[in-house]
Order: sequence, then C-alpha cells, then structure tokens
Amino acid sequence: MNVTAKIEKVNYQVTINSEGHTIMADEPLSNNGGNKGMSPEQLLLSSLGACIAITLRMYSLRKEWNVGNISVNLSLETGNGLTTINKEITYSESITEEQRTRLIQIAKSCPISKILLGEIIINTK
Repeated sequence: MNVTAKIEKVNYQVTINSEGHTIMADEPLSNNGGNKGMSPEQLLLSSLGACIAITLRMYSLRKEWNVGNISVNLSLETGNGLTTINKEITYSESITEEQRTRLIQIAKSCPISKILLGEIIINTK
C-alpha cells in the first residue's frame, strides 16, 4: 500500500492519493487553513473509526447478529506527552450485554487499533 500526500502553494491544503482514490486534508480557519478538508487528527480518527465499524460489521455478519447500524464516535485528547483516544460504539438494534462485551473485544482487534497500540517505527528519507 502506498499513500502520497502533496502540498502545493495553498496553505495548508494537502491532496492525498492512494490506489486511485483522492481526498483533501487541511487545517481549520483557526489555524490559518482553508478548512477544505479534515485535519490530520480527524483523518487519523476517521481511519480508526472506519476500521472498527468494518470489523464489527464483518463479525456481526459472521455471527448472524442483527446489530443494525453501527456508529463509532471518537475524540482525541493530547497533553503532557500523552494522547488519549475515546471511543463510543452504538448500535441501532438492541443487543445483549454478552454481545456488547464481545463486540468491544472485537473492536480492539481491528487492524488500525493493533497498529496504534503496537510499537510504531517511522523511517524518513
């Protein structure tokens, strides 16, 4: 997998391309951006939220559990060298407490969660 992020002359608009897909990132007006796309932090949370939702859908389909719509709400808090991601998962259909407990466990096993919880090495050329 390869992703290319390119910024040209407009602060701070970044065009991101990967395998034929294009999205825009930007900073909000309060950070002198144009607010034309999500901020990098929002994109990070979006990746995690999408991964959790997809993983839960796959699992619930395999188990034949009717959970209805799955909503993953995320927030990010930073300070003192610590980052906390808070997540709340809701379902449009009623589920048992046993199902809820299992789905929380499954959410932790989505690939993006595993990446974020593991050791990350970033190489720069």
